[in-house]
This record gives sequence, C-alpha cells and structure tokens, in this order.
Amino acid sequence: MTSHALGLDFGTGSCRALIVDVRDGAELALGVADYAHGVDGVVTDPADRELARQVPADWRAASLAAIRTALAGAAEQGVAASSIVGIGVDATASTPLALAADLTPLADDPRFAHVPEALAWLWKDHTAQREAEAITAALRAHAPLALERCGGSYSAEWFWSKALAAARRAPELIASCAGFVELCDHVPAWLCGVRHPRGLVRSLGAAGHKAAYVAELGGLPSRAVLAALAREHAPAAVDAFVGLRADEDAVFAAVDRRAGGLSAAIARATGLVPDTAVAVGGIDAHLGAVGAGVREGDLVKVLGTSACDLAIVRGARAPSAAGLSGVVPDSIVPGAFGVEAGQAAFGDAFAWAARLGGAKSHADFEAEALRTAPGSSGLLALEWLNGNRCVLADPGLCGAILGLDLHTRPSEIWRAMVEAACFGARVIVERAIANGVPVARVIVCGGIARKSGFVVQTLADVLGREVVVAESSETSALGAAIAGAVAAGRHPDVPAAQAAMCRPPRRTHVPQPRAAATLDRLYGLYRKLHDAFGGVRTEALGSVMKDLRAIRAGCELGEKRTHAV
Repeated sequence: MTSHALGLDFGTGSCRALIVDVRDGAELALGVADYAHGVDGVVTDPADRELARQVPADWRAASLAAIRTALAGAAEQGVAASSIVGIGVDATASTPLALAADLTPLADDPRFAHVPEALAWLWKDHTAQREAEAITAALRAHAPLALERCGGSYSAEWFWSKALAAARRAPELIASCAGFVELCDHVPAWLCGVRHPRGLVRSLGAAGHKAAYVAELGGLPSRAVLAALAREHAPAAVDAFVGLRADEDAVFAAVDRRAGGLSAAIARATGLVPDTAVAVGGIDAHLGAVGAGVREGDLVKVLGTSACDLAIVRGARAPSAAGLSGVVPDSIVPGAFGVEAGQAAFGDAFAWAARLGGAKSHADFEAEALRTAPGSSGLLALEWLNGNRCVLADPGLCGAILGLDLHTRPSEIWRAMVEAACFGARVIVERAIANGVPVARVIVCGGIARKSGFVVQTLADVLGREVVVAESSETSALGAAIAGAVAAGRHPDVPAAQAAMCRPPRRTHVPQPRAAATLDRLYGLYRKLHDAFGGVRTEALGSVMKDLRAIRAGCELGEKRTHAV
C-alpha cells in the first residue's frame, strides 16, 4: 500500500493539514481551519500595542478540524487514513506557553482565565523588551558563546524574554507552572498523549535559536544566570523561574527523530491510526526551508507578514552569526549548521501602506506599480514598522518615508514600502555572505511568493540575481510531512526525503537590467538611511532628498523619450 505523511502547520492565524505521498511528494489533500479568538487568531490589547497572544484551545480545535478536512479530501481520491505512516509538526516561534503538571495549558485553568500571561505568547509579542536587554547583558557577561550564537543580541520575541516577563508580571502563574515550552514542543506531546514533563521531547532548533541552548555550555542558560535575572526582574518568582530550566532530564532532538506515537484519543477524534509516528516539532520557517528543498548554497526566504531567511552550512566550522538571528547545529537540516535571519515586517509593511491608501488588497496597487518605473515616485522608505530584526537587532527603530510631496499617491507609498522590504532583504543577504554563508541560489516561498509576482520581481531586481519560487504553495506543511516521513522510517534522512518529495521549481524571476540599475542607486541611498538611523555610522543625509529627485527626474526624462519614439 502506498504510504503518506501528514504535515501540520501551525501558523499565525490558522492550522493547515497537508497529506503528501512519501514516494514523490504529491500533495493530495489540504485542510485549513482558522483560530477562533482575537483578530485573525491573535489576541491583542488596545492599551498595549506590543502585546500579541493566542488561545491554546484554538490550536487543538483548529488542528482536529484541519485533519478531518484533509482526510475527507484524501478519501475522495481513494486514499485511506490508514496509509498515513508519519506526522510532522511545525509552528511559529518563539511562541511559548505555560503548562500544568499534566502538560495541559494553564490558560485552560479557571484560576488563570483572566491572566493574559497564561495565554501563549505569540512570536510577534514584543512586550518583553526590558527583559531581552537584561538577558543580553547577562549572556554577554556569563555566556558569551550563547550570545554569539544568536547574533550578539537576545530578542524580545524569544523564549527567555517572555518567560522572565511572565514571571515578573504573574508570579502566581509561574509558581503553578510545570513547564514553559514552545508551541512546536507542546503539540507533538499533545498528539502523543504525553502527560508528564519527562515525556516531553523538545525541539533542538527552537531551543538553539530561541532559548540560547548551546550543547558545549551544558544546554540552556545556567541556573546561576537565570537566578540572577529573576532576583533583579522577578523577585517574587525566583525559584519558579529557575525551575523552568528543568533540562537535566529533558530530551532535545532534531526534526528527524520520533517524538512518540499518536494517542488513541487523537486517533478517535480524527480517524487516524493509533501509534502513528509523530516527529519532533520544528519552527515553521525552518520546515518551510526543508519543504522548499534547501541545500547548501541556497538562501530560502519565507515571505509572509514577516520574512525569515534560512540557509544550511555543512562542515565542522560554523559561520559567524554576527547581525543574524542565529547559527545552530542540526536546527534546519540535521547534520548541518542552520542559519536564520529575518525582517520583523515584510508583508506587514506594505499591507499597512495598502490600508493607509484605502486599498482592499495589494492587487489594487500592484497593477499601477507595474505600469511605472522604479524611482519614478521620488520616494524612499525604511520598512522598520515592527523594528529591525536583522542586521541591526533593534526593536526600538521605526519606519520612515522620505521624498513626499503634494503629488504623492497612495500607490507610490505602497511601492516604496515594497522596495524598502526588498532593500532590507539585500542587507541580510550581503551580511550572510560576509559571514561565510554560501549563497548561490535564492529561493522564495510563503504567501507573498505565491501571490505577488511584482514583489518577487522587485526582489530579483534589488538583489541583482535570479530568484526561484518554490514549487509547493505549502512549504512549511510539506517540510513537516517530510519530517514525519523520516520519523516513520520511510526515508533514511531529511536530504533523501527532500530529494524524493520536493518537486523542482518551475518559476524563476530574472533581474531586469534597467530596473535593477535604478534600484541599485536607490539601495545606495537606503543604506545611508539604514546606517545613520541604525547607529552603524554617522552618515551625511543632506543630499538624499535631492538625489531622490534626480532619480525621479531621470525616470521622467526616460518616459518622455519613450513616448517621443
């Protein structure tokens, strides 16, 4: 009987369940279910714009619904649930939550029904900046290798920042907490019916990139470092906060490992077979790179509301992580160093511009942008509407638009944000190469890569190199299915599974010489703004406005000549 794998992708607003043929990667059925609470699945607070949380019960309900939908679609093609041999899980990160002693979320406990810290801390929650700065200082003083591995600065988006903030604001929650774990660790345990912390298998990738896990230093940050942080920032919960480390008996593993077998309860609720292999969970972008077919020499850009850059480097020596989000062994593809970087706002930046201009969708402005040349608006933007993740690692930075006049149109502001997002991407690519990461090919995946040819073409023009669009529209779920197939023993390792299950891409965007030349000039001005406002170096900005007008004038002259011909 033909074997299939199921990939579960826990995104920001929904859960997606993809059924894939393990022989050739044919995608047979997809189930999608949205999260019920908040706005697009995100619980926010009007009084605190940095807060972004999720309701754990939404994950359970959505995943069960998505699985049932996918199985129904597969059944219509004659594929039985019994043919599914492995399940993989990917999820946003860092999205940690507090668990009780039986590994149920404390958000389900009536005692904490009105405690926002009991909800899951979504990846884009930035309320722990104060804690992030303290952790950066502590690691610099006591564990410099751990800080070096995460690019030289610990983020407010990451595990320990959120755990420390929860301990400071809700010490009673942390006192009742038997584990503060990532979403990608919680879901496999839930699927397998694990009811004790010792049975929890934790993601090596998530721990390395988000929780400062360094094997050479004994794993997670030491109890002494955590105690010092808690005494200063959460004095009412010192012992409880230090107890969150609890990794002496913990198992950390890569995504090719089996976390356990599917529980009878989940099997009954979905129609799957009990004891089906469940792989160790992984970060959604990491498994997106796997599903995009990443190999050494590729830089995979997952383009969504934010952007995540992934690469792998083989060999005994890790590349530098300076200015990037981290370099961790076995974090993306086991057996290689996983490299991660990214932009805190990508699609979010030009979605904001679209809303500002009254557009219902990007398509309203994209058609107009396609009729005009880059530089013709005279605008230049910084896309830091959610701070700068890489290479500046400064969430205190904000967006900017330069070159506005009384004739500026909303569509031009939108295009300037698209260009700025692509300029930010080029900064990351250049830094990765400088750090020793080989980049021979750029692959894009994610919603924007599939939906907007204009954005991908602009990226190709800005980078001055070909950009390939991954063949699958569900790369994260496909990567999770690949992990499930390996955990089930249907392929010997992740690269072998990729070779069988990742279909070759068919869409390539080639730089357009004229557009690329103009965008290269604009990029030079962008770097001036980037470095000046980012505090990299003092830049003289007095000429930037006039340079923008000169570029615009050149575009206008070119248009006149074209019309004359």
